[in-house]
Amino acid sequence: MVVHALTPDVPTLETASKVGFVVSKAVGNSVVRHRVSRRLRHVVGARLADFPTGTSLVVRALPAAATATSAELAADFESAVRRLQR
Repeated sequence: MVVHALTPDVPTLETASKVGFVVSKAVGNSVVRHRVSRRLRHVVGARLADFPTGTSLVVRALPAAATATSAELAADFESAVRRLQR
């Protein structure tokens, strides 16, 4: 998984954080892609409050996400967030 983040210079109370998911056909057929999207939404939604208000995230699933469990996706997301914070 690859995560890109854009954090505003000055956090505002008016702008909510946003997340976009990119799950290409390389991940699998439509059923698999939607399953991966749902799992990612659940994982990221739990952590969205940890980001500054107004943050925009793009989460791109790699083909390995098709066979990953929700716990593995969560661990991958945590790892990606740690890389972003460096």
